Amino acid sequence: MIKINLVCVGKVKEKYFAEGIAEYAKRLKRFCDFAIIEAAEENAGDNAAAIIYKEGKNILPKLRGAVFAFAIEGEKYSSEKFAEKIKKLTDKGAGEITFVIGGSYGLSDEIKKKADGLVSFSDMTFPHTLFRLLCVEQIYRAFCIIGGTPYHK
Repeated sequence: MIKINLVCVGKVKEKYFAEGIAEYAKRLKRFCDFAIIEAAEENAGDNAAAIIYKEGKNILPKLRGAVFAFAIEGEKYSSEKFAEKIKKLTDKGAGEITFVIGGSYGLSDEIKKKADGLVSFSDMTFPHTLFRLLCVEQIYRAFCIIGGTPYHK
């Protein structure tokens, strides 16, 4: 069974987001070994560059397998194409895929360069906890598409 990691900066504070994330994580267990790995959120005052750098250093040791970072400048996929990307990786023998969500200031260039690809959901900006929920749902949807279940219509 493939291992899917979602590396995220910070913790989810809102109960309603935590419950939604937990529900999709539970559903994913039938398709993959799914884990959410939290990296420490940094506070360096108003110095965004320092925060991005420190958070990048926190993320780096958590990267495993094929790595895809979520970034606004990344490639946009339909749900079907996202599923196809995951399926191609698994068909090629990838045993582990890691998706990365950066902190509120984004991802360091070091993480983006280390990634095998950059993925964008939209040109819009989302709160990080909402985006975490969206990511888990889209990963679940991808596996439903791959498995031919009726979840994705």
